Amino acid sequence: MSTTIRTIGTTTGVAARIPAAPAENDIVTSAPARGALAILRLATGFIFLWAFLDKAFGLGFSTKSAAAWIQGGTPSQGFLNSPAVTGPLKSFFALIASPASDVLFMLAMIAVGAAVMLGVGLRVSAVAGSVVLLFMYLAEWPFTANAGSTNPLVDYHLIYALALIVIALVSAGDTWGFGRVWKSLPIVQKHRWLI
Repeated sequence: MSTTIRTIGTTTGVAARIPAAPAENDIVTSAPARGALAILRLATGFIFLWAFLDKAFGLGFSTKSAAAWIQGGTPSQGFLNSPAVTGPLKSFFALIASPASDVLFMLAMIAVGAAVMLGVGLRVSAVAGSVVLLFMYLAEWPFTANAGSTNPLVDYHLIYALALIVIALVSAGDTWGFGRVWKSLPIVQKHRWLI
């Protein structure tokens, strides 16, 4: 295993030894598997990045140009106040629909998308992206007949969240990404949650 131990100073003056962040090739020993994980990482990151681009600029896929964020559209409010939101949490989601939710949603889409595609901050991205996906899953409430989902338990929101978690757990940013460089930055070594 090529993972090293590094020594850091503490406020008590006693040096503490913490293991360095694991490298992907220590976790996933097969080169083809690392390549497949890199492709999964890029595809998953692009899902988030594309959601940002389409909603920001109205590229005509899920968002018409007249409803683009840059044209005054409301990306999260439009969804949260739509008939797509069903179930017992509908009033909660209508309550949080606001210009602030638009900004937070768009920031999450671009930040998670860019970080995952670059292979940096994968732990933070996995948590943030999974929270957004869980909210979207609950907003669409797949547990009733005639819901938007074709499966009441496992739909694409949960699959994307699982992909983010796997990508983070195996340090998939090291292959075809900037994961190794990111993990070597002093601020990331000091604040391990940034890995």
